[in-house]
Amino acid sequence: MDIAAALWEQATAAHPAPPDWVVLLAAAIALATVLAPFLWVRAGHAVTIAHETGHALVAVLTGRRLVQIRLHSDTSGLTTSSGAPRGPGVVLTTLAGYPAPAALGLAAAALLNGGYVVGVLFALLTLLLPLLLIVRNAFGLWSVLLTGAAVAAAVWWLPAEWQVLFAYGVAWFLLLAAPRAILDLIGLRRRRQDRGSDAARLALLTRLPAGVWVGLMLATTLAALWVGAGWLLP
Repeated sequence: MDIAAALWEQATAAHPAPPDWVVLLAAAIALATVLAPFLWVRAGHAVTIAHETGHALVAVLTGRRLVQIRLHSDTSGLTTSSGAPRGPGVVLTTLAGYPAPAALGLAAAALLNGGYVVGVLFALLTLLLPLLLIVRNAFGLWSVLLTGAAVAAAVWWLPAEWQVLFAYGVAWFLLLAAPRAILDLIGLRRRRQDRGSDAARLALLTRLPAGVWVGLMLATTLAALWVGAGWLLP
C-alpha cells in the first residue's frame, strides 16, 4: 500500500518549468530522429505502437470487440476488431490510427505544461501494459516490452533532470512523428502502393476519396503540433 501511495505521489507531483535549453534540446533531438532516415526507421516502431493503440482504443470506445494487435518488423501493424462491417464505429476506428501519435503527444504536452513530468511517463506505461495482453505476435511483444522497459528505466533510474529531457523528447517526437508518418503515406499513394492503407479503407467505407481522408489526417496532426508546441515551448 505504501509503495502504491509513493508511486501515486510521484506521478502527480508537479515540477517547476525546466530551463529553456532543455525544452529546445529535446525538440532538436526529436526533430533529428524524425528527419534522419536511419533513426526514423528504428523510431518508427514506437509510432506503430501509438498508431495501433489508437485503433484499439477507439474500437473499444465505439463498442467493438478488440481481437488482436500485430506489430511487424517493417514498422507496419494490424489491429483486428469485430463488430458491424460498416457504420460510424468502424469508420472512427479506422480513422484513429494516424492521428493517434499526435493525440498522445498533445496529451503529453498538456501534462508537461502543468509540470507533470513523471505523470507523462506513468501514463505511457499505463497505455503500454494492456498491449501485452492483446498483441499476438513475437515481434510485437518484443517491441512493446522494449518500449515499456525504456520508459520504466526513465521512471526508476534516471535523475530528475534527465527525466525532464526524456519526457519532453517523447512529447516532441510524437507531435512531429504524426505528420511525418502521413507524409510517408502520401509517398506511398504517389507510387500507388497504398491499397491496404487506412485512407484506402476509409474511401471504401465512406465513398469519400482517400485523398480527402489523407488531407484531414494531415491537417489534424499539424494542428496538434501547433497547439502542442505552444504548450511546450518556453
